[in-house]
Amino acid sequence: MPELPEVETTRRGIAPGVSGRQVLAVDVRQWALRWPIPAELPARVTGQVVRGIERRGKYLLVRFEHGTMLVHLGMSGSLRLISAAEPLRRHDHVIWQFDNDLSLRLNDPRRFGSVLWTEAPAEHHPLLRDLGPEPFSEAFSAEYLKRLTAHRRAAIKTTLMDARVVVGVGNIYASEALFLAGIHPARASGRIAHPRYERLVAAVRQVLEEAIAAGGTTLRDFVGGDGRPGYFAQQLRVYGRASQPCRACAAPVRHLRQGQRSSYFCPDCQK
Repeated sequence: MPELPEVETTRRGIAPGVSGRQVLAVDVRQWALRWPIPAELPARVTGQVVRGIERRGKYLLVRFEHGTMLVHLGMSGSLRLISAAEPLRRHDHVIWQFDNDLSLRLNDPRRFGSVLWTEAPAEHHPLLRDLGPEPFSEAFSAEYLKRLTAHRRAAIKTTLMDARVVVGVGNIYASEALFLAGIHPARASGRIAHPRYERLVAAVRQVLEEAIAAGGTTLRDFVGGDGRPGYFAQQLRVYGRASQPCRACAAPVRHLRQGQRSSYFCPDCQK
């Protein structure tokens, strides 16, 4: 599933080509995504100018003067900005045509993505209003985590992946950040000292920054806005490396199941 680095990579890839451009047409070829695309969306967007593209968690917010289009890539979706003359591909479900001869296309084989519309402040939308802070914001800090997790027994990896705590830290990046911070993924959140939370906050930011710089992680079929895959998978320190030597101490990386997710850690480096 595309996570924060993949979504941010997509945002950076498509924003220069569509910001300040007028939408000439919207072609919805598949209305039934995770939620039905609003019937009024093409009429609301056609003829309007894109004021900018922002990201909130894993959602892209395409800003117009009179509303915001919320786009989520689901499990296998991608947004590609290409020449309007290029032929359509299978699973191209929504196509936006712009006044610079470019076409933005949502391709989503599993149809778990979404394209929604709101004229109210996007931050008040039910999908966004309960989200936690962005990991690069000042609100995400050791003090915040320590206060929030006081007396909590939930495992720190589970806590870190809770979008109500912090947005965008998915399974891969949680495993990688906990390794950098030296924290065992099963350790109770309430039993982590402030200095270790400081290391964890720094580690989360480092891992996400590295992944964004690498264009995201390709484990299946993610591509960015320019159609190129992400390469962060080549830099993974523990995720997916069960039984392989730890890159720091050479101890075998271990695997455990937490809920329905796989966790990877070094038994010597992480306590």
